[in-house]
Amino acid sequence: MLMLLKYFGKRALILGGTCETGLCLAQQMMTVGLFPIISYRAPDGLNRIKSQLSDCRAEKYDTIYMDFSNNKLMTSIDEKAWQHVDYLVDFIQGDYESLIPGACNQSMDDYFTSNIICRAAFLQKLSRAMLSRRNGRMVYISSTAAVRQNKGQGFYAASKLASEAIYRNIGLELGDRGITTVSLRTGYIDAGRGKKYLDMHPKMKLFSLAIHEVVETILFLLSDSAKGFNATELVMDRGLIASKE
Repeated sequence: MLMLLKYFGKRALILGGTCETGLCLAQQMMTVGLFPIISYRAPDGLNRIKSQLSDCRAEKYDTIYMDFSNNKLMTSIDEKAWQHVDYLVDFIQGDYESLIPGACNQSMDDYFTSNIICRAAFLQKLSRAMLSRRNGRMVYISSTAAVRQNKGQGFYAASKLASEAIYRNIGLELGDRGITTVSLRTGYIDAGRGKKYLDMHPKMKLFSLAIHEVVETILFLLSDSAKGFNATELVMDRGLIASKE
């Protein structure tokens, strides 16, 4: 029997939506009747959206400028602007890998401000807006590096764990009022930075995920069928971190 996914709402904000997986998700959202709002932080990101979605009717999606490296911008956001957002999918993640003893202090400060402080400020506004309608679903795209990182990924892992904790608590605090959350810890996705890593480590391709697999999982987690998942973390990595090896 084919399971038909149903959704209580329509408008879905995709943070960091200019990545390959985010753009693919936006396309698939439109096919199931959702209305994606795709964030970008630079002109080339907006151009990427328009290019990737060139075959889609403009009235089927929207774009919005958001820069999580700008603390003043994120804290000044009016929560009323988000009152019609039903879903959130959060791909945002800065790129800073360094061995901890050799890290730049300013880079560390900027990294955690962007990935934790500004994210927390935005989620505070969005969760308040969702509360006004007592309905909302948030999916955070985390990483298996949150629990099993490579050398140089200490800051990345720390920011993922901190963000997971924020999402978990939103689900704990607001679940009984209709706002639920889940973090999806993905392994190596065969796209973007993940593809570069897999090309350098071909043995790891055994554990790689295709974009469509991740997108289909996200659509399920947003659906009414996944309401039972709240304030938790799910692993999607083909068993990569299950082994001691």
